[in-house]
Amino acid sequence: MARAFIFVLDSFGIGGAADADKYGDAGSDTFGHIAEACATGKADRDGLRNGPLAVPNMAALGLGRAARTATGFVFPDAPAGQGTFHGAAQEVSSGKDTPSGHWEIAALPVRFDWGYFPNTIPAFPASLTEAMIHEGKVPGILANRHASGTGVIEEFGEEHIRTGMPICYTSVDSVLQIAAHEAHFGLERLYDFCKIVRRLVDPLNIGRVIARPFIGETAATFSRTPNRRDFSVPPPEPTLLDRLTARGSRVIAVGKIGDIFAHRGISEVRKAPGNMAMFDKALTAIDDARDGDFVFANFVDFDTDFGHRRDVAGYAAALEAFDKRIPEALAKLRTGDLFILTADHGNDPTWRGTDHTRERIPVIGMAPGLKGGDIGLRPTFADIGETVAEHLGLATGRHGTSFLAELGDHA
Repeated sequence: MARAFIFVLDSFGIGGAADADKYGDAGSDTFGHIAEACATGKADRDGLRNGPLAVPNMAALGLGRAARTATGFVFPDAPAGQGTFHGAAQEVSSGKDTPSGHWEIAALPVRFDWGYFPNTIPAFPASLTEAMIHEGKVPGILANRHASGTGVIEEFGEEHIRTGMPICYTSVDSVLQIAAHEAHFGLERLYDFCKIVRRLVDPLNIGRVIARPFIGETAATFSRTPNRRDFSVPPPEPTLLDRLTARGSRVIAVGKIGDIFAHRGISEVRKAPGNMAMFDKALTAIDDARDGDFVFANFVDFDTDFGHRRDVAGYAAALEAFDKRIPEALAKLRTGDLFILTADHGNDPTWRGTDHTRERIPVIGMAPGLKGGDIGLRPTFADIGETVAEHLGLATGRHGTSFLAELGDHA
């Protein structure tokens, strides 16, 4: 039996979603616009990076070919190696959020509509706010509106320290985020408060409540810590992860994967602060994976540190740093393994606002021992999960179609 690995570059969309106009995102293209900015010198930053986007390892896996499939965008190709494959996938879930994207990758599209909070001040219903204050035993809440995570901490952090009121905000995603100081408010107290809020928003069908701890004493010194925790709604049906663990395989979750799936279908969780430390964890997970096991890794910095902050140069530099490490992962693969690089949605750093963008995603990777090739435009992210399912010997699921046969016979 073989092994499988999915690395999710959180928010690394490649444009072209057929329904992007419904989300106000027609024309958004995270990869394409970053590459164009780099090519024209608009992503140069002293001491960080300069020049055209340099991602030769992803290019060799077919990133440029995937982009052409998604949008027609032309990016310099690199020779395709034996066993590499490339394509793009269209989302059928109703949102452009993290749970929807990851659940669909795991062969469970989100066919229902999440609940959302309006872009008003206040954003939360008065009854919810009152219940949060009463049951959470806090003197009040701050913000109560749509906001970016770093900006809202800068604006309300000092008042939070002074009053003890948690900072509560939302976005266009189905989410209620709560920022609080690790020392002044307390990390465990923040988690406990989030658990209360999780229960309170269940009737509203809100996808996630996210704890956003931070440190520092002034607006100039505040910084978020790696102790983020997501309190998610569990998937309504078995996902690829459930199917594997029920069979007796191990699912090793790297990064926030465990939180996204409400820790269902997860054998163990490995976390670390930052993409590079997370890559170290993912490499160790590859080493530890046995036949039939699945490693599912999320690299969140692309989204939180650069996409939402509309930092084109930072996003480009993060992609280049990630790309340099891909050979380390490929070197650990053995004949019969399946390695996939993909994304869960877009977050175009050149786009208006601070939110995710509705885009297609790359599906590129390597299957040592197979011929590889072009898998085309997949009609749903669920094709990724069903391919892993077939590869690992599971029965066919309900929601996607495996592309394993398109990778050809053993070379």
